[in-house]
Amino acid sequence: MTARRRDCVCDGRRGCRKDTYLNDFTVKKVGRERVVVKKSAVILLVFALVVGLCGVSGAAPKDTLLVADMYDATTMDPIGHNDMPSHRACNALYDTLVVLNPETKEMEPSLAEKWEFLSGKDYKFYLRKGVKFHNGEELKAGDVKFSLERATTDAGAKIKNYSQNLDSVEVLDDYTFILHLKEVNFSFFASLTHSWSCIISEKAFGAAGDNYGMNPVGTGPFKFVSWQKGSKYLLERFDDFWGPKAKIKFLEVRSVPEPTSRTIELESGGADVAYPIAVNDMARIEENENLILYREPQTSVVYMGFNMTKKPFNDIRVRQAISAALDVVGVQAAVYRGVGRVPGSLVTSAIPYSIEDEVPPHVQDVEKAKSLLTEAGIKDLSLEIWTNENKERVDMSTIIQAQLEEVGIKAEIKVLEWGAYLQGLNEKQHDLFLLGWVSSLPDPNFSIDGLLESSAGSNFTFTIDKKLDEYLAKGRSIPNGPEREALYRELQLYVNELLPMIYLHKNESIAGSQKNVKGFKASGNDLHSFRGVSLE
Repeated sequence: MTARRRDCVCDGRRGCRKDTYLNDFTVKKVGRERVVVKKSAVILLVFALVVGLCGVSGAAPKDTLLVADMYDATTMDPIGHNDMPSHRACNALYDTLVVLNPETKEMEPSLAEKWEFLSGKDYKFYLRKGVKFHNGEELKAGDVKFSLERATTDAGAKIKNYSQNLDSVEVLDDYTFILHLKEVNFSFFASLTHSWSCIISEKAFGAAGDNYGMNPVGTGPFKFVSWQKGSKYLLERFDDFWGPKAKIKFLEVRSVPEPTSRTIELESGGADVAYPIAVNDMARIEENENLILYREPQTSVVYMGFNMTKKPFNDIRVRQAISAALDVVGVQAAVYRGVGRVPGSLVTSAIPYSIEDEVPPHVQDVEKAKSLLTEAGIKDLSLEIWTNENKERVDMSTIIQAQLEEVGIKAEIKVLEWGAYLQGLNEKQHDLFLLGWVSSLPDPNFSIDGLLESSAGSNFTFTIDKKLDEYLAKGRSIPNGPEREALYRELQLYVNELLPMIYLHKNESIAGSQKNVKGFKASGNDLHSFRGVSLE
């Protein structure tokens, strides 16, 4: 293997590209945004050390598990979000009717003891008796009806790709109910393991009203204590939990955006668990005898999307030109250094009917990019690349910026805090953006519909394509088998041709913990449950 510099763009087949060293750039804060600019490596080192010293601090009792997460939750209302930090919080606070066994991929009972498929559109459930909400009220079928039907209203806009086919919930008695779907949907049952279907207390919601997201009441193993939004939240073990009790008394999750700070927190003992761990910090944790590094392949894709409501990104030739200008294989290799790879599809290989391993690797073609821009009538193009504070995404943006400059495109990078980033995407303020999508359910529909269906709450490319919508609707109506497989293979090729996004990285879940943390396991869908975690 040819030796190469670790700080430059290199795909293993060509020499290093000296004009794109990552050490030539830094992040400068401008208001709530952060702009990537050139800098010296010394400034970055000093900045990282200062942030590390000012990060999470303070001792906690031994019955408290301290977690350093990259982002804070945005809400604890299960239908008010579709981001992983909020999903993780909801997993501790709530339960769903059924759960997915991560080993067998089979559906198992949770709040529902059993179920029957009365028809392709009607599912009958039998609730577990004696389940208590955190406010002491017993779970009843009326709470299920309230929770699931509420998800079909405007309040559930961000998760409607999961809930949109629910027609109604018919309550038969306090412990029995029937879900009625609008049409046959062979993806729907699996979606009931997602946090959109967490069951909340109707009484508690009525008392909290619009402020429910800050006053959550579920049936989960932990109950809400407090939340300093943007900083940390504290949960306490729920001793009346219907299932196995949590092994820790308190769970405190703190937001630590800077990756080096999360690693320092582990090294100093200021955190028991931290994630995600930056690629550059993996060796530090592996070589520390007091720490454990966890790696788990993900069903996720990091991508760069186009805002297709803006000119000229609504022109397929411009999207093709930007794609051709990039050496995404080299970008991924330079930034991730052996972790993951560039996927060929949104449906990754762990999901049924994926064509990821059959798509040829992306090839950079600068001359083709220039020709396409000329054909589209583009002479001087300036654009913004948005990303959140994830270090690897900032690094990828930096290299992409340099490669676009080679074809005459001037790109400015803006790094935003997570909440401001999501708000800006929702408001269509962006041009290009880097984001990840985790397919947490083993069905190809959910790898695509939440990102690209016209009505989807996470469709930040704002793709509106009738043919794509028809593919998705038909795919949901077909049971698993050769016909469904053929349709999803066609759909993946169509998405690649439509090019609303450029695939950059198939990720791994990388986390770290103290050695005295037992029962923790990094999750391939980034859920990272603490239901069975203990401290020795």
